Amino acid sequence: MIGALVLTLPVVALLLMLFRGNGDEDEGPLKAAIVDQLSITVPNPEFILDATSKLEQAGYVVDYYPGEEVTVSFYRQLPFFNYDVIVFRSHADRLQTVDDQGNAFDEVVLFTSEPYSEERYQSEQNDNDLVIVRYSEGGDPFFGVAAGFISNVGNGFDGAQIIMMGCEGLLTDTTAKAFIDRGAKSYISWNETVTASHTDAATSVLLGHLLLEGLPPSVAVAETMAELGPDPLFGSELVAYPPET
Repeated sequence: MIGALVLTLPVVALLLMLFRGNGDEDEGPLKAAIVDQLSITVPNPEFILDATSKLEQAGYVVDYYPGEEVTVSFYRQLPFFNYDVIVFRSHADRLQTVDDQGNAFDEVVLFTSEPYSEERYQSEQNDNDLVIVRYSEGGDPFFGVAAGFISNVGNGFDGAQIIMMGCEGLLTDTTAKAFIDRGAKSYISWNETVTASHTDAATSVLLGHLLLEGLPPSVAVAETMAELGPDPLFGSELVAYPPET
């Protein structure tokens, strides 16, 4: 177990069917989730309305989850909902350390809004699948979801496209690879710290290219970056994983 580690922050329906991946022949509606863990600290209802509108224009039924619902249990259940697109508007940060047993740990961790408890999820804490995260040094502790948790969750992501809007989501590829190994088709995120305003603006543009125009993830990312450029404060850029998607 990593003891008291601290993380600080910084076209349509037809084309979409081609991008569902996995040869899925289900005739049910396309489904998308917006996981707005960030709503607690940096709410942006205008972005949520815009993203929901784009997803619905593209033929998706959209479920919205506010920050208060983004718990460990939520992450555990998420794969079973069979979403085709998941937009994580969530805090994230890279954790680089060595645990008590000398094991190196270098992963991007996704924040939950569940307060930390030493007594809960002890096995997953011991395996570093769940770790302690904080919004700032000395702030209240919360549970963070590491790559091991994604790898061990009881169902797959079956061709889903993952958009991780938080900081450093592709500073390393460990967490991205965990989603891909669990069946996700693609994972898009930032390679460094990003401001909330820039990730909101970029994700809105990205959704248009990716879902309304039906561009492949890597092309949609390139088009988005050509239009908006890197984050003006931190210089971070959107990246698609795997790169060839």
